[in-house]
Amino acid sequence: MCEFCTQHGEGKQWYLQMKNYSQELLHAPLTAEQKEVVGFEYRFDWLNDFVRWFTYPAYPGAPQMKKDSAPGIPPEVKPTAEQRLRWRQVEHFGQVIPVEDVEKVFGMADSIVRMPCGCRLQNAGLVNQRYCFGLGIDVYNMLGKYPESKASLEVMSKEEAMKLIRKFDDEGLMHSVWTGVTPYVIGVCNCDVDCGAYWGYIYERGIPNFFHAEYICQVDWDQCNGCKECMSQCLFGAQFYSSARGKVYISPERCFGCGVCRATCPQGAISLIPRAQLSVAANIWLRD
Repeated sequence: MCEFCTQHGEGKQWYLQMKNYSQELLHAPLTAEQKEVVGFEYRFDWLNDFVRWFTYPAYPGAPQMKKDSAPGIPPEVKPTAEQRLRWRQVEHFGQVIPVEDVEKVFGMADSIVRMPCGCRLQNAGLVNQRYCFGLGIDVYNMLGKYPESKASLEVMSKEEAMKLIRKFDDEGLMHSVWTGVTPYVIGVCNCDVDCGAYWGYIYERGIPNFFHAEYICQVDWDQCNGCKECMSQCLFGAQFYSSARGKVYISPERCFGCGVCRATCPQGAISLIPRAQLSVAANIWLRD
């Protein structure tokens, strides 16, 4: 399992542990390392700041997105890649999850707010692209502080959110769950090439922003008819076609386990299996 599961999930998926959604954790004093990295005493204050800048695509004049730096670190200090990765893991880090686990996460959240995506604005110039879901935010009426953006901040029922996430899955969007000062869970994103986290990590081969899923995808060759429909959905270059066999193969070393390829397979030939079951992929979490 990924290191978050070991540290924050007692050997189970960290994002399915109710303690990581709790008000107690949200209001608990931060550790010295956390305070140095995020610049706040409490997660609740960090979350207020996060909501303020993350919702900026919804209205003019809002603050710009944060840079990849730590507030408590002197600006003249040049961080190494390992330091920047550590800062990300402390402050705001994600993990790929399949649609079934997204539904479990939604079931645990106190509130779900569909929000505009800052990445799509910065990278594609598209305003009000509501692909992100904030979790537990509306409980504290944080959104009421930003009335200019209210029209773009859609409070949803769990049923509405689950229906929409299935639609995003059909469209081939990769789902991920994110922390707000780890291990507190603050949201679910639905990403493609316009996502900054995906672009920097996968396309540009930069510093990781998220873990691989706890699963990998696998093709049943007895059911696969070689139509290659699933290959159009993979965002990670994990699928390959064998002309001689007339079948698609999924590389376990490259598969992130998002599972979106399943939605387009007309034969139902693709399934998810626990990553731990395949030795070549069992310990791949950040790099192949």
